[in-house]
Amino acid sequence: MPSEASQAMQAIVDKSPVNTGRVYFELPPLVESGNLVAVKFSVDSPMTPTNYVRAIHIISEANPSPNVVSCYFTPLSGKAEASTRIRLADSQRVWALAQMSDGSFWRTSVDTVITLSACTDMV
Repeated sequence: MPSEASQAMQAIVDKSPVNTGRVYFELPPLVESGNLVAVKFSVDSPMTPTNYVRAIHIISEANPSPNVVSCYFTPLSGKAEASTRIRLADSQRVWALAQMSDGSFWRTSVDTVITLSACTDMV
């Protein structure tokens, strides 16, 4: 993982170990334009007061700002899922990182190819 994305993830998890899995992350493998990319993410959780998802963070390896989106949840959320549209600067790996109420972290990643980049300065 490039250093800015690593630093962004490290700032969230601090010294906690990060497990792989448990997070569902949908991102198209091929995108015509990085200006508007649909993403959907969720974590299967009972969402009870003692067992719930606190946050899901989307981290990009090639964007100028790696923290693309963060969604926060409580047990009252009912489900830990969201969908949105993001901008991606280039073909890259994008990570979904979930923080659970027990302090554990889970992640997964998706690679995507962008044919027309976004997030770049036009000259």
